[in-house]
Amino acid sequence: MDPAQEHPDNPFGMDEECRNCPNLRDVRTNVVHGYGDVGADFMFVGGRPGPGADRTGIPFTGDDAGRRLQRILGDLGFSNSPADAAEPELDNAYLTYLTRCRHPDRGPTDEEVATCDAYLTADVRMINPEIIVPIGALALRGVAVEHTTRDADALSVEECHATTIRGRGFELVPMQGLSDQTDADTDAFVEHVAESVLDRDYRQTKGRSGARD
Repeated sequence: MDPAQEHPDNPFGMDEECRNCPNLRDVRTNVVHGYGDVGADFMFVGGRPGPGADRTGIPFTGDDAGRRLQRILGDLGFSNSPADAAEPELDNAYLTYLTRCRHPDRGPTDEEVATCDAYLTADVRMINPEIIVPIGALALRGVAVEHTTRDADALSVEECHATTIRGRGFELVPMQGLSDQTDADTDAFVEHVAESVLDRDYRQTKGRSGARD
């Protein structure tokens, strides 16, 4: 983690009592802002908090989906903690969401995504990542519409899983939704990042050969 960073939880001091979405503010448990290394090259973006993160307030913790991502981070050398850690120790990875509150019975509406966009935009600007990993279809569409020249509605997370897509100033490496992944999907993602991203100087080659248009 960045040695100048005081703590990994909501390091930019975003509003933890946000009440901008009237249909979410009374049913959520926590507003779940970003967590991790503010000097990270890799930003992992989910669509919305899972039930575990809603309970703990820490992205991708407290449930099976979160434990899968934490295992992935460990396999890639981004985490020094066990997969079930309540506050994982991350290095070179920052975790955040497209939307920050969880409705227990439905996904976010387009209006809620738009309302939360300022938080994600601030995360991207503050972190300035080299690689963004959108997790799941909702996150892929949300990130692609702002940060690539691709038709976001035409992108399939199943087809784009464990590939690299050229973005505006960085690369996207989409990941299938954590609850939808098979072990083979997880292995394919880890292998792609380890061999096709980390095994080259991605800081110098982003947007060049090896990245899809």
